[in-house]
Amino acid sequence: MSSPIARFLIIAALIAAFAVPTEAAQQAAGSMEPITLVELVLKDGSRMFGSVEQETDAEVTFKTHAGASVTVRRTDVVSLRKVAGTMQNGEFLPPDPNTTRLFFAPTGRSLKQGQVYLGIFEFVMPFVQVGITDRLSIGGGTPLVFGFDEWDRPFWVTPKYQVLDARTTQVSIGVLQVFDPDGDGGGIAYGVVSRGTDVRSFTAGGGFAYGNDGGRAGVLMLGGEARISRSMKAVTENYLWKGGNGVVTAGVRFFGERLSADLALAVPIGADGLIAFPLINFVYVF
Repeated sequence: MSSPIARFLIIAALIAAFAVPTEAAQQAAGSMEPITLVELVLKDGSRMFGSVEQETDAEVTFKTHAGASVTVRRTDVVSLRKVAGTMQNGEFLPPDPNTTRLFFAPTGRSLKQGQVYLGIFEFVMPFVQVGITDRLSIGGGTPLVFGFDEWDRPFWVTPKYQVLDARTTQVSIGVLQVFDPDGDGGGIAYGVVSRGTDVRSFTAGGGFAYGNDGGRAGVLMLGGEARISRSMKAVTENYLWKGGNGVVTAGVRFFGERLSADLALAVPIGADGLIAFPLINFVYVF
């Protein structure tokens, strides 16, 4: 089959394969459930997850998730905050720090007020995004390509607003607007919804691409994420537009407390012959 619907079904099947782990993969990773705990960080670098049993101006009594009780001086506490993560076989796994994007496309999730992420896409497209409020963020970037005059360099801005933040469903709208001093800019206005948890989730979005030359086009995006281990996720992000053409991507994300790295392959739909090119991204969340 070569119709747009057939290509759409292929993309949906890929999402199911990556966003919903197989029984064998689940058994290998162990049972994983989303959970929210309190994270206690001390000046000596110690980090514990559990709950606060009692606190005064001088001391904090903390009960770890394993059941041990610890009393520490307030002056030794660096931070005490709630964190949402995953429980796997009795071990708390911290969350992916880069949840507001798949490989490139935004998810329905939003940066919190004061959060900032700095990233680079394919080594030549740096971008930054700042949380203005818990729902509104704005960012931008410019390509790391030299040869432009100082005032002739193109750049883009990326305002995003979250319109719904429910327990397992988030919805956002936004714009990626490219400015070109030669007047050849354009962009895409989009709406996106994400449903799920840090264990696995599904993201779908629709966009309207436009250009200063009057060109217009619609695009559909489908994506998914599935936690594989403490520091790795399977991710897929796929596009379909007029004529049944598009792009299918699949790969993995490696992440720590603040840094994430994506490694994937992208395959165009509708191209003559089989073509695949790598996707490599890095994001650091402050």
